[in-house]
Amino acid sequence: MSFAYDTSAPKKATNISINSDLVRQAKDYGINLSAMLEERLKEEILKRKEQEWLEENREAIESQNRYIEKYGAFSDHFRAF
Repeated sequence: MSFAYDTSAPKKATNISINSDLVRQAKDYGINLSAMLEERLKEEILKRKEQEWLEENREAIESQNRYIEKYGAFSDHFRAF
């Protein structure tokens, strides 16, 4: 699996401000705030990297789609359906 970050990087203590009621409820449910934040950050970073890649490659993707619309896909004649 490809990660959006160095999973072997050391942990870094960070101060953040969070709504106190959310913190209380998270503790009541046994939610590990550090793990939850780290997972959510990973998801957000992956989403943004995907968006960035799509934007960087938009012209090539559109060009390829136009080619396929005009000439078909390379594998079209191999299809049995």
